[in-house]
Amino acid sequence: MDKIVIGIIGAGRIGRLHAENIVQIPQVEIKTISDIFADNAREWAAQIGIPHVTTDYQEILNDSDIDAVFICSPTNTHAPIIKEAAKAGKHIFCEKPVSFSAEETKEALQVVKEAGVKLQVGFNRRFDHNFKKVHDTVKAGTIGDTHIVKITSRDPEPPPAEYIKSSGGMFMDMSIHDFDMARYVTGSEVEEVYVQGASLVDPVFAELGDVDTAVITLKFENGAIGVIDNSRKAVYGYDQRVEVFGSKGSVSIQNDQPTTAEISTAEGVFQDKPQYFFLERYKDAYINETHAFINSVLYNTPLVCEGNDGLQAELIAKAAKESFETGKPVKVANKQYTLN
Repeated sequence: MDKIVIGIIGAGRIGRLHAENIVQIPQVEIKTISDIFADNAREWAAQIGIPHVTTDYQEILNDSDIDAVFICSPTNTHAPIIKEAAKAGKHIFCEKPVSFSAEETKEALQVVKEAGVKLQVGFNRRFDHNFKKVHDTVKAGTIGDTHIVKITSRDPEPPPAEYIKSSGGMFMDMSIHDFDMARYVTGSEVEEVYVQGASLVDPVFAELGDVDTAVITLKFENGAIGVIDNSRKAVYGYDQRVEVFGSKGSVSIQNDQPTTAEISTAEGVFQDKPQYFFLERYKDAYINETHAFINSVLYNTPLVCEGNDGLQAELIAKAAKESFETGKPVKVANKQYTLN
C-alpha cells in the first residue's frame, strides 16, 4: 500500500482539526466526512479539498475505497462505530475515551482483534515533544528506578454546563489524559487510586455531580508513587507539567510558552504566560499522532497508543471516581486484561 484513503466521522472541532492536518500528508486522501449537521461543514470541506460530505457515516463504512476511519463523533458513539468499522475492514483512529463503560470498550477491542484491523486511541500527549522526552529518558534508565511521578494538568477555563453533562465527569474527560501519561512515562501499570476532589471553580460542577479540582494519588505495580493535581481553571493559562524522580536523578518538563524571553527590570522579572489553549499547546502533537497512525497503516509500524491503552486509562478513571465517591483507596480492576 502506497496510499491511504480516509473517511472522517464527525466534523466538530476535533474532526476538523484532524482533517486539516491530514490533507497536508501527500500519501493520504480524505474522500468523505460525515456529520449529522453536514450542511454546516460543506463549505469548509470544499475549501480543504474533501469532495463528499454526508449525514450518514454508514456511507463511509460501506465505501470499499476507504481504508481507514477517524472517529471524532461524541463519546457515546465511539464503541458502536468502532465495532462497525472493524467489521467493515477499516483501520481505526478513535478519539478518547473509547467509551464510558469498560465492558463496552472490551467488546469493541475484541471485535477489532477478530477483524485484524489497527486501532489507535487519541491520547495525543504521547506525541508531544516534552512528554516523549520524559518517556524516553525513563525508559533509557537515565534516572534509575522510578520512585515518584508528579503530573500537573490544569485547564485555563472550565467547559460549559452542557458539555459537563455529557463529558463523563472530570476523571473520564480530563484526568484520563493524565492517567494515560502516568502509564506512558513510567512504563508501569497503576494498581491503586486515591482521590480528594472538590467543586471550587464553579458550583455547576457539584450540581451536576462532578468536581473541578482534584488531587489524585497513584500506586504503581513497580512500587513507584504518583500524584496528579487537576483544576478546571488556571487563570494564567494551560498548565501542563511533569516530573519523574528516580534513584539516579530526575527528569522534568515545564510549560510551553509563546517565547522563552525573560525581561528583567526594576519592577520585576517577567516571562510569557503558558500557551492558553490545548489546540495551541498540542498543535504539533496532533500532527505527530496522525502521522504515526498513517505510517502504521501504510508500513505496518507498531502503534504507539493501542486500544488496550484506552481501556487501561478508563479503568483508572473508573477507580478514581469510585475513590472520590467512597473516600477510600480503590484497586484498579482488570489491569492485566487480555483479549481472547
